[in-house]
Amino acid sequence: MPRHSKVHEQALPAKTLVVDNGAYTIKAGYASANPQAEDCCVISNSLARERDKRIYVASEISSCQDFGEMAFRRPVEKGYIVNWEAEKAIWDHSFFGAKSVLHCDPHDTNLVLTEAPNAPPSLQNNCDQIVFEEYEFASYSRHVGPSLNAYHDVQHLFGTAARDQKTEISPAECLFVVDSGFSHTTITPLLYGRPIQQAIRRVDVGGKLLTNYLKELVSIRHYNLMNEDYLVNEAKENACFVSNDFRGDLERTWKGVLKNHKQASEPLEEILIDYVLPDYNTGTKGFIRPHELSSVAQTKKISALANPGVIEDSMTLGNERFTVPELLFNPNDIGMPEAGIPETVLQSLSGLPPGLWPAMLGNVLVVGGNSKMRGLMERL
Repeated sequence: MPRHSKVHEQALPAKTLVVDNGAYTIKAGYASANPQAEDCCVISNSLARERDKRIYVASEISSCQDFGEMAFRRPVEKGYIVNWEAEKAIWDHSFFGAKSVLHCDPHDTNLVLTEAPNAPPSLQNNCDQIVFEEYEFASYSRHVGPSLNAYHDVQHLFGTAARDQKTEISPAECLFVVDSGFSHTTITPLLYGRPIQQAIRRVDVGGKLLTNYLKELVSIRHYNLMNEDYLVNEAKENACFVSNDFRGDLERTWKGVLKNHKQASEPLEEILIDYVLPDYNTGTKGFIRPHELSSVAQTKKISALANPGVIEDSMTLGNERFTVPELLFNPNDIGMPEAGIPETVLQSLSGLPPGLWPAMLGNVLVVGGNSKMRGLMERL
Protein backbone atom coordinates (compact mmCIF):
# COMPACT_ATOMS: atom_id res chain seq x y z
CA MET A 1 0.00 0.00 0.00
CA PRO A 2 1.24 3.48 -0.75
CA ARG A 3 2.17 5.61 2.15
CA HIS A 4 -0.24 8.33 3.09
CA SER A 5 1.59 11.60 3.08
CA LYS A 6 0.60 14.15 5.67
CA VAL A 7 -1.18 17.21 4.34
CA HIS A 8 0.23 20.38 5.83
CA GLU A 9 -2.22 23.23 5.75
CA GLN A 10 -0.52 26.48 4.91
CA ALA A 11 -1.50 29.38 7.13
CA LEU A 12 -3.15 32.30 5.37
CA PRO A 13 -1.32 35.63 5.28
CA ALA A 14 -2.34 38.28 7.79
CA LYS A 15 -2.94 40.92 5.11
CA THR A 16 -6.29 40.94 3.27
CA LEU A 17 -7.07 43.30 0.41
CA VAL A 18 -10.79 44.01 -0.09
CA VAL A 19 -11.70 45.29 -3.57
CA ASP A 20 -15.14 46.50 -4.61
CA ASN A 21 -14.56 46.66 -8.36
CA GLY A 22 -17.27 49.10 -9.42
CA ALA A 23 -17.90 50.30 -12.96
CA TYR A 24 -17.08 53.95 -12.16
CA THR A 25 -14.72 53.68 -9.20
CA ILE A 26 -12.85 50.99 -7.29
CA LYS A 27 -13.29 51.06 -3.52
CA ALA A 28 -10.38 49.21 -1.96
CA GLY A 29 -8.57 48.88 1.33
CA TYR A 30 -6.98 46.47 3.77
CA ALA A 31 -9.08 44.65 6.34
CA SER A 32 -8.36 45.63 9.95
CA ALA A 33 -9.72 44.98 13.42
CA ASN A 34 -10.90 48.59 13.75
CA PRO A 35 -11.79 49.77 10.25
CA GLN A 36 -12.08 53.48 9.58
CA ALA A 37 -13.48 55.36 6.60
CA GLU A 38 -9.98 56.65 5.86
CA ASP A 39 -8.80 53.08 5.27
CA CYS A 40 -10.79 52.92 2.03
CA CYS A 41 -9.30 54.37 -1.15
CA VAL A 42 -11.59 55.43 -4.00
CA ILE A 43 -9.88 54.96 -7.36
CA SER A 44 -11.22 55.80 -10.80
CA ASN A 45 -11.78 52.53 -12.67
CA SER A 46 -10.89 53.84 -16.11
CA LEU A 47 -8.19 54.80 -18.57
CA ALA A 48 -8.44 58.33 -19.94
CA ARG A 49 -6.94 60.12 -22.93
CA GLU A 50 -6.95 63.89 -23.17
CA ARG A 51 -6.79 66.07 -26.28
CA ASP A 52 -3.00 66.01 -26.54
CA LYS A 53 -3.10 62.16 -26.53
CA ARG A 54 -1.65 61.84 -23.03
CA ILE A 55 -2.92 58.74 -21.21
CA TYR A 56 -4.01 58.74 -17.56
CA VAL A 57 -4.42 55.51 -15.59
CA ALA A 58 -6.78 55.21 -12.62
CA SER A 59 -5.83 57.69 -9.86
CA GLU A 60 -3.67 59.72 -12.25
CA ILE A 61 -6.87 61.22 -13.66
CA SER A 62 -7.20 63.44 -10.58
CA SER A 63 -3.98 65.24 -11.58
CA CYS A 64 -5.34 66.22 -15.00
CA GLN A 65 -5.94 69.95 -15.52
CA ASP A 66 -7.95 69.82 -18.74
CA PHE A 67 -10.89 67.42 -19.01
CA GLY A 68 -12.15 68.89 -22.27
CA GLU A 69 -13.14 66.17 -24.76
CA MET A 70 -11.43 63.57 -22.58
CA ALA A 71 -12.11 60.02 -23.80
CA PHE A 72 -12.63 57.29 -21.19
CA ARG A 73 -12.13 53.56 -21.52
CA ARG A 74 -13.86 51.57 -18.80
CA PRO A 75 -13.23 47.82 -18.36
CA VAL A 76 -16.60 47.22 -16.68
CA GLU A 77 -19.73 47.12 -18.84
CA LYS A 78 -23.22 46.40 -17.51
CA GLY A 79 -21.67 45.68 -14.13
CA TYR A 80 -19.24 42.96 -15.27
CA ILE A 81 -15.51 43.04 -16.09
CA VAL A 82 -15.34 42.47 -19.84
CA ASN A 83 -11.96 44.00 -20.67
CA TRP A 84 -9.19 42.50 -18.56
CA GLU A 85 -6.49 44.20 -20.64
CA ALA A 86 -7.64 47.57 -19.33
CA GLU A 87 -8.49 46.25 -15.87
CA LYS A 88 -5.00 44.76 -15.47
CA ALA A 89 -3.43 48.13 -16.31
CA ILE A 90 -5.58 49.76 -13.62
CA TRP A 91 -4.85 47.07 -11.01
CA ASP A 92 -1.12 47.13 -11.79
CA HIS A 93 -1.04 50.87 -11.21
CA SER A 94 -3.32 50.87 -8.14
CA PHE A 95 -2.17 47.79 -6.22
CA PHE A 96 1.29 46.88 -7.50
CA GLY A 97 2.82 50.21 -8.49
CA ALA A 98 5.80 51.38 -6.49
CA LYS A 99 4.06 54.63 -5.51
CA SER A 100 0.66 53.08 -4.85
CA VAL A 101 -0.93 53.68 -1.44
CA LEU A 102 -2.31 50.14 -1.53
CA HIS A 103 0.91 48.52 -2.75
CA CYS A 104 1.03 44.82 -1.95
CA ASP A 105 2.80 41.57 -2.76
CA PRO A 106 0.06 39.23 -4.04
CA HIS A 107 1.93 36.15 -2.77
CA ASP A 108 1.52 37.46 0.79
CA THR A 109 -1.98 38.88 0.41
CA ASN A 110 -5.50 37.49 0.52
CA LEU A 111 -7.99 39.00 -1.94
CA VAL A 112 -11.70 39.58 -1.36
CA LEU A 113 -13.30 40.69 -4.63
CA THR A 114 -16.91 41.72 -5.29
CA GLU A 115 -18.99 41.07 -8.38
CA ALA A 116 -22.49 41.96 -9.55
CA PRO A 117 -25.27 39.41 -8.98
CA ASN A 118 -25.91 36.81 -11.68
CA ALA A 119 -22.51 37.19 -13.35
CA PRO A 120 -22.08 34.90 -16.40
CA PRO A 121 -19.94 31.83 -15.55
CA SER A 122 -17.55 32.53 -18.43
CA LEU A 123 -16.71 35.96 -16.99
CA GLN A 124 -16.31 34.44 -13.53
CA ASN A 125 -13.85 31.90 -14.90
CA ASN A 126 -11.85 34.64 -16.63
CA CYS A 127 -11.68 36.55 -13.36
CA ASP A 128 -10.53 33.47 -11.41
CA GLN A 129 -7.79 32.75 -13.95
CA ILE A 130 -6.46 36.31 -13.84
CA VAL A 131 -6.39 36.37 -10.03
CA PHE A 132 -4.62 33.03 -9.62
CA GLU A 133 -2.52 32.66 -12.77
CA GLU A 134 -1.56 36.26 -13.51
CA TYR A 135 -1.32 37.71 -10.00
CA GLU A 136 -1.00 34.54 -7.87
CA PHE A 137 -2.74 35.84 -4.76
CA ALA A 138 -2.27 33.64 -1.70
CA SER A 139 -6.03 33.13 -1.37
CA TYR A 140 -9.08 34.51 -3.09
CA SER A 141 -12.75 34.90 -2.28
CA ARG A 142 -15.29 36.23 -4.77
CA HIS A 143 -18.56 37.59 -3.38
CA VAL A 144 -21.75 39.15 -4.65
CA GLY A 145 -21.19 42.82 -3.79
CA PRO A 146 -24.48 43.56 -1.94
CA SER A 147 -23.98 40.54 0.37
CA LEU A 148 -21.04 42.20 2.15
CA ASN A 149 -23.36 44.94 3.42
CA ALA A 150 -24.87 42.42 5.83
CA TYR A 151 -21.63 42.44 7.84
CA HIS A 152 -21.72 46.20 8.46
CA ASP A 153 -23.02 47.63 11.71
CA VAL A 154 -26.16 48.79 9.91
CA GLN A 155 -28.31 49.25 13.03
CA HIS A 156 -25.81 51.77 14.40
CA LEU A 157 -26.82 54.08 11.55
CA PHE A 158 -30.31 54.31 13.06
CA GLY A 159 -29.23 55.37 16.52
CA THR A 160 -28.74 52.06 18.34
CA ALA A 161 -25.63 51.28 20.34
CA ALA A 162 -22.50 50.52 18.33
CA ARG A 163 -21.47 46.90 17.99
CA ASP A 164 -18.74 45.68 20.30
CA GLN A 165 -15.62 45.26 18.20
CA LYS A 166 -14.45 42.34 20.36
CA THR A 167 -17.46 40.14 19.65
CA GLU A 168 -17.66 37.88 16.63
CA ILE A 169 -19.13 39.61 13.60
CA SER A 170 -22.24 37.89 12.32
CA PRO A 171 -24.32 39.01 9.32
CA ALA A 172 -27.63 40.80 9.69
CA GLU A 173 -30.58 38.41 9.81
CA CYS A 174 -32.59 40.18 7.10
CA LEU A 175 -31.41 42.97 4.82
CA PHE A 176 -32.97 44.33 1.64
CA VAL A 177 -30.22 45.98 -0.41
CA VAL A 178 -30.97 48.44 -3.21
CA ASP A 179 -27.68 49.04 -5.03
CA SER A 180 -27.92 51.83 -7.62
CA GLY A 181 -24.55 52.32 -9.29
CA PHE A 182 -22.97 53.44 -12.53
CA SER A 183 -24.10 50.57 -14.76
CA HIS A 184 -27.38 49.40 -13.27
CA THR A 185 -29.55 49.07 -10.18
CA THR A 186 -29.92 45.73 -8.42
CA ILE A 187 -32.37 44.64 -5.73
CA THR A 188 -30.86 41.92 -3.52
CA PRO A 189 -32.66 40.45 -0.46
CA LEU A 190 -30.21 38.92 2.02
CA LEU A 191 -30.95 36.28 4.64
CA TYR A 192 -28.08 35.88 7.10
CA GLY A 193 -25.75 37.47 4.55
CA ARG A 194 -26.72 35.13 1.72
CA PRO A 195 -28.57 36.45 -1.33
CA ILE A 196 -31.95 34.87 -2.05
CA GLN A 197 -31.39 34.07 -5.69
CA GLN A 198 -34.98 33.83 -6.92
CA ALA A 199 -35.78 37.31 -5.58
CA ILE A 200 -32.84 39.20 -7.10
CA ARG A 201 -34.00 41.81 -9.62
CA ARG A 202 -32.16 44.23 -11.89
CA VAL A 203 -33.00 47.57 -13.53
CA ASP A 204 -30.72 48.60 -16.39
CA VAL A 205 -30.70 52.23 -15.28
CA GLY A 206 -27.62 53.66 -13.59
CA GLY A 207 -25.43 56.71 -13.45
CA LYS A 208 -24.07 56.16 -16.96
CA LEU A 209 -27.53 56.25 -18.54
CA LEU A 210 -28.44 59.37 -16.56
CA THR A 211 -25.27 61.14 -17.69
CA ASN A 212 -25.87 60.22 -21.34
CA TYR A 213 -29.46 61.45 -21.14
CA LEU A 214 -28.34 64.75 -19.61
CA LYS A 215 -25.76 65.10 -22.40
CA GLU A 216 -28.51 64.81 -24.99
CA LEU A 217 -30.76 67.36 -23.28
CA VAL A 218 -27.98 69.89 -22.76
CA SER A 219 -26.68 69.45 -26.32
CA ILE A 220 -30.14 70.21 -27.72
CA ARG A 221 -30.92 73.17 -25.47
CA HIS A 222 -27.53 74.78 -24.79
CA TYR A 223 -24.11 73.63 -26.01
CA ASN A 224 -22.97 70.51 -27.84
CA LEU A 225 -21.47 68.51 -24.98
CA MET A 226 -21.81 65.02 -26.45
CA ASN A 227 -18.03 64.51 -26.12
CA GLU A 228 -17.83 65.96 -22.60
CA ASP A 229 -18.53 62.95 -20.40
CA TYR A 230 -16.59 64.21 -17.42
CA LEU A 231 -18.05 67.71 -17.47
CA VAL A 232 -21.67 66.54 -17.80
CA ASN A 233 -21.21 63.91 -15.10
CA GLU A 234 -19.94 66.62 -12.74
CA ALA A 235 -22.96 68.78 -13.60
CA LYS A 236 -25.28 65.83 -12.91
CA GLU A 237 -23.74 65.13 -9.52
CA ASN A 238 -23.84 68.80 -8.48
CA ALA A 239 -27.17 69.96 -9.89
CA CYS A 240 -29.60 67.04 -10.29
CA PHE A 241 -32.10 65.99 -7.65
CA VAL A 242 -35.06 63.64 -7.34
CA SER A 243 -38.37 65.48 -7.24
CA ASN A 244 -41.05 64.48 -4.74
CA ASP A 245 -43.65 66.31 -6.86
CA PHE A 246 -42.61 65.55 -10.42
CA ARG A 247 -45.77 66.81 -12.14
CA GLY A 248 -45.87 70.00 -10.07
CA ASP A 249 -42.20 70.81 -10.64
CA LEU A 250 -42.57 70.09 -14.34
CA GLU A 251 -45.49 72.50 -14.64
CA ARG A 252 -43.64 75.21 -12.74
CA THR A 253 -40.70 75.05 -15.13
CA TRP A 254 -42.91 74.95 -18.21
CA LYS A 255 -42.93 78.18 -20.18
CA GLY A 256 -46.69 78.48 -20.10
CA VAL A 257 -46.81 78.90 -16.30
CA LEU A 258 -43.71 81.00 -15.71
CA LYS A 259 -45.85 84.03 -14.97
CA ASN A 260 -47.66 82.20 -12.17
CA HIS A 261 -44.65 80.65 -10.49
CA LYS A 262 -44.90 82.99 -7.51
CA GLN A 263 -48.14 81.30 -6.53
CA ALA A 264 -46.47 77.87 -6.40
CA SER A 265 -45.55 76.12 -3.15
CA GLU A 266 -41.85 76.54 -4.01
CA PRO A 267 -40.44 79.53 -5.90
CA LEU A 268 -39.22 78.74 -9.38
CA GLU A 269 -35.83 80.20 -8.52
CA GLU A 270 -35.15 77.13 -6.37
CA ILE A 271 -35.30 74.98 -9.50
CA LEU A 272 -33.76 77.23 -12.15
CA ILE A 273 -30.01 77.58 -11.70
CA ASP A 274 -27.04 78.68 -13.79
CA TYR A 275 -24.27 76.10 -14.06
CA VAL A 276 -20.97 77.84 -14.84
CA LEU A 277 -18.76 75.69 -17.03
CA PRO A 278 -15.05 75.36 -16.19
CA ASP A 279 -12.58 76.99 -18.58
CA TYR A 280 -9.69 74.67 -17.49
CA ASN A 281 -7.43 77.71 -17.12
CA THR A 282 -8.60 79.17 -13.83
CA GLY A 283 -10.20 75.94 -12.57
CA THR A 284 -11.27 72.42 -13.44
CA LYS A 285 -14.63 72.39 -11.64
CA GLY A 286 -17.92 73.91 -12.67
CA PHE A 287 -20.16 75.48 -10.04
CA ILE A 288 -23.77 76.47 -9.42
CA ARG A 289 -25.01 80.00 -8.94
CA PRO A 290 -28.53 81.46 -8.65
CA HIS A 291 -30.31 81.95 -11.95
CA GLU A 292 -30.00 85.42 -13.46
CA LEU A 293 -32.65 87.05 -15.60
CA SER A 294 -31.86 87.19 -19.31
CA SER A 295 -31.39 90.97 -19.25
CA VAL A 296 -28.87 90.78 -16.42
CA ALA A 297 -27.03 87.90 -18.07
CA GLN A 298 -26.88 89.77 -21.39
CA THR A 299 -25.38 92.81 -19.65
CA LYS A 300 -22.73 90.59 -18.05
CA LYS A 301 -21.84 89.03 -21.40
CA ILE A 302 -21.42 92.45 -22.99
CA SER A 303 -19.15 93.60 -20.17
CA ALA A 304 -17.20 90.34 -20.38
CA LEU A 305 -16.48 90.93 -24.06
CA ALA A 306 -14.80 94.18 -23.11
CA ASN A 307 -12.61 92.30 -20.64
CA PRO A 308 -11.69 88.94 -22.20
CA GLY A 309 -9.91 87.77 -19.08
CA VAL A 310 -13.18 87.20 -17.20
CA ILE A 311 -15.34 85.54 -19.86
CA GLU A 312 -17.32 82.61 -18.52
CA ASP A 313 -19.79 80.26 -20.14
CA SER A 314 -22.87 79.10 -18.28
CA MET A 315 -26.03 77.18 -19.04
CA THR A 316 -29.40 77.46 -17.36
CA LEU A 317 -30.70 74.18 -15.96
CA GLY A 318 -34.39 73.86 -15.20
CA ASN A 319 -36.43 70.71 -15.57
CA GLU A 320 -33.28 68.83 -16.64
CA ARG A 321 -32.33 68.77 -12.98
CA PHE A 322 -35.14 66.39 -12.02
CA THR A 323 -36.30 64.80 -15.29
CA VAL A 324 -32.94 63.01 -15.63
CA PRO A 325 -33.04 61.24 -12.22
CA GLU A 326 -36.72 60.49 -12.81
CA LEU A 327 -35.54 57.66 -15.09
CA LEU A 328 -34.70 55.69 -11.95
CA PHE A 329 -38.42 55.62 -11.16
CA ASN A 330 -39.89 55.71 -14.68
CA PRO A 331 -37.52 54.29 -17.33
CA ASN A 332 -40.41 54.25 -19.82
CA ASP A 333 -40.08 58.05 -20.07
CA ILE A 334 -37.41 57.37 -22.70
CA GLY A 335 -39.03 54.24 -24.09
CA MET A 336 -37.27 51.61 -21.93
CA PRO A 337 -39.67 48.70 -21.38
CA GLU A 338 -38.69 48.30 -17.73
CA ALA A 339 -40.19 48.94 -14.33
CA GLY A 340 -38.71 51.60 -12.05
CA ILE A 341 -37.08 50.97 -8.68
CA PRO A 342 -40.33 50.93 -6.59
CA GLU A 343 -42.06 48.45 -8.89
CA THR A 344 -38.92 46.31 -9.02
CA VAL A 345 -38.80 46.25 -5.21
CA LEU A 346 -42.35 44.85 -5.20
CA GLN A 347 -41.39 42.29 -7.85
CA SER A 348 -38.48 41.20 -5.66
CA LEU A 349 -40.73 40.87 -2.62
CA SER A 350 -43.11 38.70 -4.63
CA GLY A 351 -40.29 36.16 -4.95
CA LEU A 352 -39.98 35.86 -1.15
CA PRO A 353 -42.18 34.05 1.36
CA PRO A 354 -44.75 36.53 2.76
CA GLY A 355 -43.40 35.90 6.25
CA LEU A 356 -40.15 37.67 5.30
CA TRP A 357 -41.79 40.80 3.91
CA PRO A 358 -42.03 42.77 7.21
CA ALA A 359 -38.41 42.01 8.12
CA MET A 360 -37.15 42.94 4.65
CA LEU A 361 -39.16 46.17 4.40
CA GLY A 362 -38.02 47.09 7.91
CA ASN A 363 -34.36 46.77 6.90
CA VAL A 364 -33.94 48.46 3.52
CA LEU A 365 -30.41 49.64 2.77
CA VAL A 366 -29.79 51.89 -0.25
CA VAL A 367 -26.19 52.02 -1.50
CA GLY A 368 -24.35 53.03 -4.66
CA GLY A 369 -23.41 56.36 -6.22
CA ASN A 370 -26.99 57.31 -7.12
CA SER A 371 -28.03 57.03 -3.46
CA LYS A 372 -26.21 60.31 -2.86
CA MET A 373 -28.61 62.17 -5.13
CA ARG A 374 -30.66 64.66 -3.15
CA GLY A 375 -34.28 63.60 -2.65
CA LEU A 376 -33.86 59.96 -3.70
CA MET A 377 -34.27 58.50 -0.21
CA GLU A 378 -37.40 60.53 0.52
CA ARG A 379 -38.96 59.64 -2.83
CA LEU A 380 -38.15 55.95 -2.50
